[in-house]
Amino acid sequence: MSAAVADRSAVDRLAAALRTVLPPDLVRTGSTELGLYGRDASNIEGSAGIVCFPTSTLEVQACVRATVQHGIPFVARGSGTGLAGGATPLDHALVITLTKMDKVLSVDPVNRFAWVEPGALNLDLTRFVAHHGLHFAPDPSSQQSCSIGGNVANNSGGPHCLSDGVTAAHVLGMEVVLSDGSIVHLGGEEPEPEGLDLRGAFVGSEGMFGIATKVCVRLTQNPPAVRTMLMDFASVEAGAQTVSAIIAAGMVPAALEMMDQLCVRAVEEYIHAGLPVEAAAVLLVEVAGLPHGLEADVARIVEIGTAHGAGTVRIAQDEAERALLWKGRKTAFGAIARIKPNYYLHDTVVPRRKLPEVLGKVYEIAGRHGLLVMNVFHAGDGNLHPLLVFDKREPGVMERVHAAGEEIVRASVEAGGVLSGEHGIGLEKRDFMPLMFGPADLAAQAAMRVSFDPSGLANPFKVLPSPAACGDVQHVPHGAWI
Repeated sequence: MSAAVADRSAVDRLAAALRTVLPPDLVRTGSTELGLYGRDASNIEGSAGIVCFPTSTLEVQACVRATVQHGIPFVARGSGTGLAGGATPLDHALVITLTKMDKVLSVDPVNRFAWVEPGALNLDLTRFVAHHGLHFAPDPSSQQSCSIGGNVANNSGGPHCLSDGVTAAHVLGMEVVLSDGSIVHLGGEEPEPEGLDLRGAFVGSEGMFGIATKVCVRLTQNPPAVRTMLMDFASVEAGAQTVSAIIAAGMVPAALEMMDQLCVRAVEEYIHAGLPVEAAAVLLVEVAGLPHGLEADVARIVEIGTAHGAGTVRIAQDEAERALLWKGRKTAFGAIARIKPNYYLHDTVVPRRKLPEVLGKVYEIAGRHGLLVMNVFHAGDGNLHPLLVFDKREPGVMERVHAAGEEIVRASVEAGGVLSGEHGIGLEKRDFMPLMFGPADLAAQAAMRVSFDPSGLANPFKVLPSPAACGDVQHVPHGAWI
């Protein structure tokens, strides 16, 4: 498998061909568009050759068939909120942007599923079905702007994945355009379809297997009651130990989220939620279920927190206060801009019992490289999100950022963790895959990729390292970890 590097003349011919199958204004080759769509939300810069905006499955199919005819790779893109370079085009690839395919096509409130287009925004879907007492459970911090197609591509999670699971648990079926332009259906409306679980294989494939043009998502009933509380601690270690103790007590809260002091201070200055800025860490805990059992759960969690050194416990008294606490958690990344203009957000998972140990290493690594680090993460499932905060205008800072990032990844894996919990592998961690997988495992993954995409045109150069990616690495983008 290989993907040829497109020359300018080939790109121009493809653009002309695309303007025969799409309205000409939906095919863009201007420098502004190529610059905007030449990267996602990662720190990796790519190279787009053309950007197009199909409005239907048939138009997506026509775009893919044109790329096959001209031998130019393509990259599917939603809102561009990905943080691992998964939607970053390379070597003048065609960027197929799905933002105009943003409809909720149908809702079955009785059987609790909906068909949506890939460009529909995560939070818009939840708002659309709210009057049925339903919601879409995966809730990334970017849910106001991330698309369902992007959630599918990266198998996204969010704060409530501790109890609800990641995107794979909430996708029933898909309509997909493969890299040869054929249209197939994977899974369906049945919860347990017969045969191979190709739906499960596709979720999390980061655009390497084709483009989902319609997605059947599972909807979740809103809980009858919710209680949200905030506890503060004199050390991050005490907060992490509280998380482990809650799980060890046999409870699985809807969410267990932690922020360290630097993050809390940035958030408080940003939204003024009354957060305890003198605390070393805060733990946001949410339980959901029947009203009667919730009070017992709250009491038990408060007891555990107090036993592990919780200073104060704040229990949201109404929906407005609950929403404010969650606003603090979900705007954390935006608040960081008040400290430094740039950040590098990591995504690794470690065993819960190793949280204090790995967090200590994260602080040590950042300090040794002269970097500021802030931690906000899904503590309940050990999903770390350390933010290295910096100003990229500072000479040599990117080298220090990448060096620290590599050490954090290695420390997480050495502790028995994994490379990513919900952000994907993309370009960012492609060449770290051998830390987790041996040659046989990587070869099996490469074979799976080839079975879906024998031409190698669907989002090449991502996830699998060379030579497991069949030698398709021809260009190393700025910011990639090589």
